[in-house]
Amino acid sequence: MKTIVRYSVILFFLIGCSKSQPPADTILFGKIWTGNTAKPWAEAMAVRGDSIIAVGSEADMKSYEGKNTVTNRIDSGGLIVPGFIDTHTHFVEGGFRLSSVQLRDAKTKGEFSQRIKSFAETLAPGTWITGGDWDHENWGGELPDREWIDTYTPKNPVWINRLDGHMSLANSAALKAASITEQVASVAGGTIVRDKRGRITGVFKDNAMNLIDSHVPEAPADLEDRALEAAMNYVAKRGVTSVHNMSGYMAALERAHAANKLRTRIYAGMPLSQWRELKNKIDKQGRGDKWLRIGCLKGFVDGSLGSHTAAFFKPFTDSPRDSGFFITPEKDLYEWTSAADKAGLQVMVHAIGDKAIHTILNIYDRVEKENGARDRRFRIEHAQHISPGDIGRFASLGVIASMQPYHAIDDGRWADKIIGSERSKTTYAFRSLLNAKANLAFGSDWFVAPPTPLEGIYAAVTRRTLDEKNPEGWVPEQKITVEEALQAYTINAAYASFEEKIKGSIEPGKLADVVILDQDITSIASEKIREVKVIRTYVGGKLVYER
Repeated sequence: MKTIVRYSVILFFLIGCSKSQPPADTILFGKIWTGNTAKPWAEAMAVRGDSIIAVGSEADMKSYEGKNTVTNRIDSGGLIVPGFIDTHTHFVEGGFRLSSVQLRDAKTKGEFSQRIKSFAETLAPGTWITGGDWDHENWGGELPDREWIDTYTPKNPVWINRLDGHMSLANSAALKAASITEQVASVAGGTIVRDKRGRITGVFKDNAMNLIDSHVPEAPADLEDRALEAAMNYVAKRGVTSVHNMSGYMAALERAHAANKLRTRIYAGMPLSQWRELKNKIDKQGRGDKWLRIGCLKGFVDGSLGSHTAAFFKPFTDSPRDSGFFITPEKDLYEWTSAADKAGLQVMVHAIGDKAIHTILNIYDRVEKENGARDRRFRIEHAQHISPGDIGRFASLGVIASMQPYHAIDDGRWADKIIGSERSKTTYAFRSLLNAKANLAFGSDWFVAPPTPLEGIYAAVTRRTLDEKNPEGWVPEQKITVEEALQAYTINAAYASFEEKIKGSIEPGKLADVVILDQDITSIASEKIREVKVIRTYVGGKLVYER
C-alpha cells in the first residue's frame, strides 16, 4: 500500500511538471541586480499581471514566452533594479512645491527678493505665496527679513519656508493676516526671531510657525489632486515606485486610490499625537492594500541643524549659548509612543541632534520593556548627529535608521561651522551604523531635498559636498558601497514599512516594481552615478515612465 501511494505521488508530480507554464506578459532581458542577497544577479525576469513570476538566466525564460509575450532587451551597459522606495517624503506638499516660487538655488539676497517679486506679479491680490525652500547659507548665513520683500508684496501674504521646513519667513501682509503684533508672546518649542531693536524680522522657527500656519487658507480638493498627480509624475521619472508619506493630505490619497489613479505606492502616516484617530481608522477600514497602506505615526523630538533648533548635549560651535531645544516635551513623546505601540501602530520619530536621538532611543527602550516583545520596527527619522555611544543601540534595540543621504552632501558644506569637526565624525554615520548591524533605510525628505535616489546613492557612496570642496568626501570614513546604498533604497526600505515580503527585491511572487537605468551604477566610477538616467519605470508591471 505504501509503495502504491509513493508511486501515485511521483506520478502526480511528473504530470504537474509536464503542464505548460502560462506565458508571461513581459520578459526583460539584461543585467539585473535583484536585491536578493542569496541570488543578487540575474540575466532576465518574467512578469505576469502585476507580479514577477520568474528570475534567472535567459535560458530559464524560454518556457515563459508565448505568442503575446512582450520582450525587451536592455542595452549593454544598462542595469535593471527593484523600484526605489523613498522612506521619507511630504509627498503632496512636494507636488505643490513644483508650482511654487523656486528659491532653493537663490544665491544672493537680491536674487531671493527678485524671484519673489517676479512670482508675486503673476498672482491675484490676496493670494498667499508659500513654499519657496530658501537656504540662507547660499548668501553667507544671514537670515532673511520681511523688509527684503515687503515693497514687492504689499497685497500678497508671503509665508515661505527654509528648505528644511523648520523655519519660515512672513512678510508684513502675512503678519497682519495672522493678527500678529510686536507684542506677541514667545512660544515653547519655537522661536520668534527679532532684530537688535526687538522688531519681529518675520522669521519664525518650529512651534512658533503655528502662529501663521493656522491662518494660511487650505487648498481646495481639486488643487490637492493636481498636486498629487504632479508628485507621482515627478517621482516616476526618477525611478521611485513607492513612498512613505510622513503625514497630511490623507483625503487626497484616498480619493486617488478610490478612483484607481495611484501610480505610486504609498505608506501613509499621521501625526504621533493623533494615534487614537489612526487606531480608530484602522479598526473601521483596515490597513489598506498594496497601493495605499496606513499604520504609521510621525513624531518630533527637535528641529533642524540649519535652523539651530536641533537638540544637542553641548552648545553649537558658532553659538555657545545655544544647544537647540525639544519641539515635543519628553513626557508627551513617551506617553504617545507607549499608547501607539500598545495599539499595534508603528512609531517613527524625527530626531536630529545627539540629545534628541539619545532621548528617543531611551523612550523606545523603555516602551519595549514595558509593552513586551513584538515586531514593532521603531524608526528614527534623520538620525543625523549620533553620539558614538548610541550607534550600537540602533541594532540592539532593533530601531531602523531612516536617513536621507542627500542631506549629507548639502549640510556638509557648513555643518563643521555649526557643530565642529569632532561631532561631524558621527554625522550621517552610514558606515558606522551598518558596521553595527543596524537596519539602514534611505529616503529624501522631499520637499526638503530632491526625491532622486540616484543622487542619494551618489551622496552615500562619495559624500562629495554640493560645493565640490570635498572631492574625497566629507567625513569619508562614513562612505558605503553602491550595493549597500541600493539595499537601503529597496529591500531595507520595504522592511521599514513591513512590506519586504511583497516588494523591495526582484524575486518570484513579488510586485513587478522595476527601474531600468542607462548605466550600471555598480561598475562605473562613483562620481558618475549622479549622471545616470532612468530609462523606464514600471509599477505593477505597467510602464509609468519612459525617457
